Amino acid sequence: MNLPPDEFVTVSEDRELAFLQACFEHVGVGADHATVMARLLTNSDLRGVRSHGIAWAPGYCRKFNEGDLNTTPDIRVVHENPTTVIVDGDGFLGYVPTMMATEAAIAKAKQVGVGLGLVRHIGHNGAAGHYTRVCRDAGCIGFAVQGFRGDGERRHQDPKPPATYTGFPPMSFSIPARNEPAVVLDMVAHVVSGYNEPEFADLPERIPATFFKAMGLVATANLLGGALTGFTQNEADEIARRFPGATMGGMVLAIDIASVVPEQVFGAEVDRYIRAVCESFAPMPGQDEVVMPGHMEERILAQHKSTGIRFGDREQQAAQQMHDDWGVPLPWDEERK
Repeated sequence: MNLPPDEFVTVSEDRELAFLQACFEHVGVGADHATVMARLLTNSDLRGVRSHGIAWAPGYCRKFNEGDLNTTPDIRVVHENPTTVIVDGDGFLGYVPTMMATEAAIAKAKQVGVGLGLVRHIGHNGAAGHYTRVCRDAGCIGFAVQGFRGDGERRHQDPKPPATYTGFPPMSFSIPARNEPAVVLDMVAHVVSGYNEPEFADLPERIPATFFKAMGLVATANLLGGALTGFTQNEADEIARRFPGATMGGMVLAIDIASVVPEQVFGAEVDRYIRAVCESFAPMPGQDEVVMPGHMEERILAQHKSTGIRFGDREQQAAQQMHDDWGVPLPWDEERK
């Protein structure tokens, strides 16, 4: 879980944005693309989603600097029809191409009710919730997954690993409300991914149905975010040879609510459901209240907008590493660390 740090320094949103922008530009990424990447990583930290914020940036910068990712991609639409667009990321990190696919999916949904944006030949595109929240803000239901080319290949391992953990692709749903915050489920498709430690080795025997369902979610994410994007063996092999960090794909589905039902009718029922669940059920063990998916992130977002983003050890170490590597000034006053 993305627990807040006990000890931290605070960093303003603007300073994190500027720091990340400078780091990405230093390793050769164009300013426009660097802006998108900095924005999305900072959004994760603003929401307290520490697993997908600045902590990823040192690895991204190294991959760009070492040539594993393409710093000057030709990101382009390679297929389009009234409902669908496929974007080729040309070996770039997934954030920019997936955002392009998301915006195209929303535009098509506004025209015909549903829109599908697919992207291939990309690196990691972060939390899937980045893209479903864009759908939410446009009055659409959003569904997003990322797929990994070659995932599931374990034939050369001896002994074979257990099928309990077959992969960890991102998955997100976003459902707008009217007055309540949207319901945003933003997770790893393998719902028990945090329990692949020796002390939990007996869980597959105790709750096998949970693991079968998790395997199904992983398969769904990988195939919709991979096979459906149009990977071809030769083309994908060539991209992987040139840019080994770009072996992924992604899918974003947008459903325009107004094309199905009046938005106020849908929103009122979503509000009713949220309130009913929060008022009718007891909190989970160790929790003080019932909170719907995505609602805690909205609270943390408001707090961080007001008081600054809490940088714990993980975030400080990431920033320090990039400062040491590229000489970009730290986003906090050094004496405060």
